[in-house]
Amino acid sequence: MIIVMRPGAATDDIERVVSRVQRAGLSTHLSQGEDRTVIGVIGHDPYGIKDAFTHDPAVEDVIRITKPYKLSGREFRRQDTVVTLPGGLRIGGGEVVLMAGPCSVEDEAMLLETAAAVRDAGAHVLRGGAFKPRSSPYAFQGLGRSGLRILARARALTGLPVVTEVMTPGEVEAVSDAADIVQIGARSMQNFDLLREVGRQPKPVVIKRGLSSTIEEWLLSAEYVLSQGNYNVMLCERGIRTFETATRNTLDITAVPLLDELSHLPVVVDPSHGTGRWSLVAATARAAIAAGADALMIEVHPRPDEALSDGPQSLTLPNFASLVPTLDAVAHAVGRALAPSPTRTTGAAAAR
Repeated sequence: MIIVMRPGAATDDIERVVSRVQRAGLSTHLSQGEDRTVIGVIGHDPYGIKDAFTHDPAVEDVIRITKPYKLSGREFRRQDTVVTLPGGLRIGGGEVVLMAGPCSVEDEAMLLETAAAVRDAGAHVLRGGAFKPRSSPYAFQGLGRSGLRILARARALTGLPVVTEVMTPGEVEAVSDAADIVQIGARSMQNFDLLREVGRQPKPVVIKRGLSSTIEEWLLSAEYVLSQGNYNVMLCERGIRTFETATRNTLDITAVPLLDELSHLPVVVDPSHGTGRWSLVAATARAAIAAGADALMIEVHPRPDEALSDGPQSLTLPNFASLVPTLDAVAHAVGRALAPSPTRTTGAAAAR
């Protein structure tokens, strides 16, 4: 249920309504827009107090939410959520943000080389996995906490914010300390203990869609994070499993405009995992921007043939540099633009 306050409702009125709901044993979540405040009511039977506000002059309406996801839906929040990163970078504010980097942090030299190159090409965020969930227990699993330290070094030298994955509740604090965006991988999308723990830390969260998950299941995963008080959540479409075997996954471009209808959360698209083939990344990245994606997450490696994970879907440094202007052209063609690029002086100043 959501309680819609009248435009200009006083803070005392909002606090009074919240207190009344909480006395009934229910939890509340506030969404304060430009013109009015909406109070989300979460609990076992929220409809029992619906009539309590029939004659309240500060309450405009009480609406039952029929969808199973509450806080992530448009009914709760009409305005788009905008996630702000260090340096004022905004995801969800209309401009397109580029996240780029290797699948895995393999060593410091490779990561620093990649970070500097993608920054100079126009990327806004550095991606790289310190912890890597792999289908085979014998495959490279990442460098763990030493990988987090390398990511922190790359951020200091380039000025780029960092996004990296967390796999277990016990690693949330360490990853949150090292990262600017905490990533929930596709295989962890329904690790509910992990989602709750991530919801209790303050950094923005990006949730990758599960390999065979529906849109509703995906939004409910976001609900776990939102319900713990972290409202800086993004959704990443990274392809789903279908009967098709020509590509690693099937990139669901339809999910981008559909999520814009259903949810206020920013949408990221990962064309690297979505296709599994580097030759398809450019075309699908451009398609994602045309469909309305707020950000792209692209795998880039200086020597993909030597990569310890996901080399076949990684762009080379020159590939990525040549792709960025075409992404900007598509963005302008649909009335949008890439976010301003970091400057070379940003990294130099950070290093000093």
